[in-house]
Amino acid sequence: MSDFVVGPLPLWAEIATGVFAVLGAAFAAIGSFGLVRLPNFFRRIHAPTLGATGGVWSMMVATIVYFSVQSHSLFLHATLIALFVALTTPVTTIFLMRAALFRERQKHGDVPPPAPSDQGPIPPYQG
Repeated sequence: MSDFVVGPLPLWAEIATGVFAVLGAAFAAIGSFGLVRLPNFFRRIHAPTLGATGGVWSMMVATIVYFSVQSHSLFLHATLIALFVALTTPVTTIFLMRAALFRERQKHGDVPPPAPSDQGPIPPYQG
């Protein structure tokens, strides 16, 4: 049988859980609004990335506080989810940005030219 007992939380835990849950929802909402409102892909990509990361970290803190107080022991399972999001979100964003840059360069759009390292091997120094 589990030693997890559902009962009323202390006031400080309810307040902390509520504040971090609302903060996480606010981050997610701001990221969503940025996704809809910003004019092009290169500006639009930042809002949901930052919103997702901030929202997940805030929800993680709310989850840790709630379940740690409920079970009377430290509950760190939620950190695995936050760690996974923190590791995968920037990598996904980089892949999406590079794909968008490639497509814009194919259409001769208004984007910076490729870096020298993207154009093949760098010749050895002849100095």
